[in-house]
Amino acid sequence: MDKTKYKGDRRYKVAKKEASIGIGLAVFNFLWWFGFAYGLGSKPVSEYTYIAGLPSWFFYSCVIGFLVVVFLVIILVKIVFKEVPFDDEEGGDAL
Repeated sequence: MDKTKYKGDRRYKVAKKEASIGIGLAVFNFLWWFGFAYGLGSKPVSEYTYIAGLPSWFFYSCVIGFLVVVFLVIILVKIVFKEVPFDDEEGGDAL
């Protein structure tokens, strides 16, 4: 396999950038979940506050966290991510 063939192909730069954004989003999701789950959830059960029948740590870490990440994914897909052609020839208006 000729690696020099892939160095000049802009599709790989776009794919690498988008993969890095995806990893960053996954790390953000974990930190959000961990922060709320263990930050608010480390109190004794008798001190929990409840939102919509759920403990606040669970509501913020799982319900709100899920909605925030879905919103961020939608924004990133619409604004940042680019359509990349799958054909062998580079070109077109997608990049």
